[in-house]
Amino acid sequence: MQPPFDHVPGVTATLVGYAGGREENPTYKQVSAGETSHRESIEVTYDPTKVSYDKLLEVFWHNINPIQTDGQFHDIGDQYTTAIFYTNEEQKTAAEASKDALAKSGKFPKPIATAILPATKFWPAEEYHQKYYIKNPSAYGIYHLGSGRDSYKQRIWGSER
Repeated sequence: MQPPFDHVPGVTATLVGYAGGREENPTYKQVSAGETSHRESIEVTYDPTKVSYDKLLEVFWHNINPIQTDGQFHDIGDQYTTAIFYTNEEQKTAAEASKDALAKSGKFPKPIATAILPATKFWPAEEYHQKYYIKNPSAYGIYHLGSGRDSYKQRIWGSER
């Protein structure tokens, strides 16, 4: 999820990590093995004078499978299920409205599974995970292609992406 947000004008920083769990200082090994209650997550810092929260929600929805209940694409497990973590009531309201609009869009044959939850402590992932797509372009490219994400996005969103 880092590349789509990194390319949005007005996004000033992204940080991959873990959110939504109770354990302190989780590691990639623990989270990816499903040993914690965290989800793999991304923290997006942005300039609201240059990009709206609604635009960030659109980027999010256009880069996930919102009806998948067991993970994302070929990553299976609770740690890969989708969520929007809000930090205030305005974000919560906007996220719920965007989820409702998506549900009413007719694009999906099942209910939207993405949770909308209050933000908890965000734990940054290890440095080797930050900007992984830049540091390891071959490995990332193989993973990304194999995940089916791009073909899914094209089928659902087509030119709307």
